[in-house]
Amino acid sequence: MKLRILAAAVSALSLAPIYSAAQELIQPIKPPAQINIGMVELGKKLYFDPRLSKSGFISCNSCHNLSMGGSDNLPSSIGDKWQQGPINSPTVLNSSLNVAQFWDGRAADLKEQAGGPIANPGEMGFTHTLAVGVLQSIPAYVRDFKQVFGTEKIDIDGVTTAIAEFEKTLVTPNSRFDQWLLGKKDALSTDEAAGYKLFKESGCVACHNGPAVGGASFQKMGVVEPYKAKTAAEGRFAVTGKDADRFNFKVPTLRNVEMTYPYFHDGAVDTLTEAVDIMGRLQLGKKYTPTENAQIVSFLKTLTGDQPNFAMPILPPSADKTPRPTPFK
Repeated sequence: MKLRILAAAVSALSLAPIYSAAQELIQPIKPPAQINIGMVELGKKLYFDPRLSKSGFISCNSCHNLSMGGSDNLPSSIGDKWQQGPINSPTVLNSSLNVAQFWDGRAADLKEQAGGPIANPGEMGFTHTLAVGVLQSIPAYVRDFKQVFGTEKIDIDGVTTAIAEFEKTLVTPNSRFDQWLLGKKDALSTDEAAGYKLFKESGCVACHNGPAVGGASFQKMGVVEPYKAKTAAEGRFAVTGKDADRFNFKVPTLRNVEMTYPYFHDGAVDTLTEAVDIMGRLQLGKKYTPTENAQIVSFLKTLTGDQPNFAMPILPPSADKTPRPTPFK
């Protein structure tokens, strides 16, 4: 009997960390699986290539800069002819974990999202037909598409498929918080651990959960108090037309959040301290003390993971040397 009790106790102790991790509503970021390496390399070139824009100056990386947390640190991005966009540019990092793409979720996946900015007159200002025509005129791209897709004919479906495959690799594992989740209990300081406890007990984790710590649902901005936005964007309502979806936005990921300022869909808030204060009051009806706010901010900074690390692609030279219009006029 004593041996059976001892064996059961040992078994329970050995499983305790696993059960503890399983109870958390946030999971560690995992490396991408089932990636087509050749397609990723092609997608990387396309992601950084400004020739997908009308001016020849704007690439995907212009608004989703991989050296700046996958964003551009502007309230709203600058597009063709210096047009300022209507909404903050969300990070591309860990975007493969989102329930949908864009703040209003109008694109179901990364592939659908990749085609939007190219043809948006306020962003890259081109058309899919003209963009594909430019790529088709570049012999090196024709060879790349032949190797990856088995055909020399380039189309927008192949372009967006390749860009999406590259974006799937833009995950940021190994944050200190992930290390803590995986059992390294000294990965967090006392204040950081206290901040996470507050984050859970306050109810933040109800929306900011899962591997991306967000991105899995749409929620109204301004539940307890209305939010006075600096943009006319109406969120999910623009897609569904349902009044219940008015001012419902995709919950942003909090991964790498210390790098992706300014915050919220209108980019109106510059600091995490102010963002935590506003979200506490407007979404939860809670006013954090300065100490509580600082603890939550310290926790949020532990969500910064390993940033994408790769050599910048050498873009294929254009066959046509005709100057293209600049965005400065």
